[in-house]
Amino acid sequence: MEVAMRWLSILLLLLVTMPASAQTDLTYWQDIRPIFRKHCTACHSTKNLNKVEASGGLALDTFEAVKKGSRQSVVTPGKSDKSLLHELLVTSDVKRRMPLESDALSKEKTELVKRWIDAGAKEGTPPLEVAVGPTKKTLTRKLDVVLPTGAILPAGFAGPKVAGKLDLVMKIGPLAPVTAVAFSPDNKLLAAGSYGQIVIWDLNEAKPVKLLTNVLGAVNDLRFSPKGDILAVGGGQPSAKGDLRLYQTTDWKLLATLRGHDDVVFSLAFTQDGKQLASASFDHSVRLWDVATSALLKEFHHHSDFVYAVAFSPDGKRLVSASKDRTVALIDIETGKSVFTFSGMEQDIMAVAFHPDGKSVISSGFEASIYWWNTQTGERIKLQGGHGIATHELAFSKDGKRIISAGADRTVRSWDGTAGTLVKAFPVGSSAYCVAIIANNKLVASGSFDGLVRVWDEASGRHLVTLLGLAGESDSLDWLALTPEGYATGADKFIAQSRWRVSGQEAKVDAVWSVLRQPAQVARAIRGEAVPTPVFLKK
Repeated sequence: MEVAMRWLSILLLLLVTMPASAQTDLTYWQDIRPIFRKHCTACHSTKNLNKVEASGGLALDTFEAVKKGSRQSVVTPGKSDKSLLHELLVTSDVKRRMPLESDALSKEKTELVKRWIDAGAKEGTPPLEVAVGPTKKTLTRKLDVVLPTGAILPAGFAGPKVAGKLDLVMKIGPLAPVTAVAFSPDNKLLAAGSYGQIVIWDLNEAKPVKLLTNVLGAVNDLRFSPKGDILAVGGGQPSAKGDLRLYQTTDWKLLATLRGHDDVVFSLAFTQDGKQLASASFDHSVRLWDVATSALLKEFHHHSDFVYAVAFSPDGKRLVSASKDRTVALIDIETGKSVFTFSGMEQDIMAVAFHPDGKSVISSGFEASIYWWNTQTGERIKLQGGHGIATHELAFSKDGKRIISAGADRTVRSWDGTAGTLVKAFPVGSSAYCVAIIANNKLVASGSFDGLVRVWDEASGRHLVTLLGLAGESDSLDWLALTPEGYATGADKFIAQSRWRVSGQEAKVDAVWSVLRQPAQVARAIRGEAVPTPVFLKK
């Protein structure tokens, strides 16, 4: 079975040292920080100190922060009975007990914290990758990210003695994979999620309008509500905590955090009226939420393993879920019972979608094909060609005329929504994890392992623009939008640190940018308008 690189890349970001509770000398870094990291630092982190509504002004992600406390000390070394931190972990008052609105820590973990405090609250040796003291932790990016273009630099212009196609090079790697993309219903915005961040792009100007970083760990799925007033975000930390958040799109403020999943949330779906939201999780469950009140309405337990995907029927009376247990469940929402279980697949089922007419469901995953199922009889209708390898996501166009799929074969594919025949393949160049088609069918967007978002014209298959967004210091956004022709626009910092190459030879950056830095041409490109071939004239 193919190992999903999507999860390998995410898990590598989450490995931490496990606590050695049997040791006599308990320390913060070895024994206590892993507990805080799993249960506390999503809110109580240095990054969130200024967001008092989340952190309460207390950070627990470094030893210095724990020593400092908040408005008062939270740890008194040698005296757990005098330490506010221990009191908040063991209090019976659920309105004060930490973690807030979550299950209490296990007796073993609270006892470990108590023993650590009573033993003097020692720091221990920090891991090498952790910055200590007042220095802000930053990720050192040392790898070149190379973006090829079709722009041809004449020999002798800006340095290189040979003519050739220009490559834009930036030392910003490695980039986290883009694992979720979604178009807004009004066709104006594109949301793209990767580890710890969501970038909202303006599709008229090809520039970002918002960066969201107040998410917990991985971002696995994004869904705009049918009215476009809410963006739902699903993710979390594997084997630790699921994260499901609702943002108001008028000002991008957090509306609600829907708690309950014990493992990562991997897929989301709104009903067509926008009143209910379904979430699928690695905790083997699908949950149904009331969007207005954030209340949990129902839980569905029809799988014995990870649930990768969920989708509603057009009338909102049924939902379908796909699982690692190699089955697809069609569920009656009112009764909570399984109507049909679609089975017979030999590998994990990672993607599922309801046809807009409600009569059929499609599914795929590590299988080489895409399966069609009859929702009235439970029978398999047909098999259609897939990616020949893992299919990570499936989506129908709003009118049902197209199926869009993202695959590990480094392509996004467009299929006839009735016959299932291949219409065209979009070469991505990297394993495609997610895909979306805009409501008017004009654009397709993909996110991939290489950390890039690509936007395509669905009718012609033409690649329009590549988007790159990267959270910088103090929640700033470093970004770039690049057309295949070579036109680009972006944050000044990105432009300043970039280089241009021809056949491995460095070109004079300022001379090239004087021709290619043209925001207006990039905006025309993302709107599907024709852009001219760049012309480099010697002065």
